[in-house]
Amino acid sequence: MSLGEICKIRDNERKPISKQNRIKGIYPYYGANGIIDYIDDYIFDGTFILLGEDGSVINEDKTPVLNWATSKIWVNNHAHILEQLDNYNLRFIYYCLQVTDISNMVRGLPPKLNQKNLKTILIPIPPLKTQEKIVNILDKFNTLTSDLTKGLPQEIDLRKKQYEYYREKLLTFKEIEALK
Repeated sequence: MSLGEICKIRDNERKPISKQNRIKGIYPYYGANGIIDYIDDYIFDGTFILLGEDGSVINEDKTPVLNWATSKIWVNNHAHILEQLDNYNLRFIYYCLQVTDISNMVRGLPPKLNQKNLKTILIPIPPLKTQEKIVNILDKFNTLTSDLTKGLPQEIDLRKKQYEYYREKLLTFKEIEALK
């Protein structure tokens, strides 16, 4: 099915704010590449897929620049805003978009993925229960991968400290000499 059929596209609600007019706050302000600032107000509250519209819209592997956004946010006019419709799992759509080649839809300099082309992106849609099972599996892998990339450097650091501790204990002969 096409993206225009399975998502609500809320682009008409976006409002850009120039940098000099932004008031610092706690709400993420999104552009095509993700969060570019934090401001004092929001215009969206929920869970959304943000897809780059112009500028940085396509990755080297020809997939779209995507952001998963939740809670209260503000989005400027450089990112498309996709919201879930009944019978479709937004997270499933997000995962599908991560592997979708959009190179034939991106036009111009700077690159642009207009809304007309956005709506034509095809997503394979299995039954909702199957979507949910796939999301559950991919979320688990995503968490595991994220935990590894965050946890592994910390684990290596802890092992280095452990090594240094035992190296000092094993190679410090003062205690042995004192026992003689």
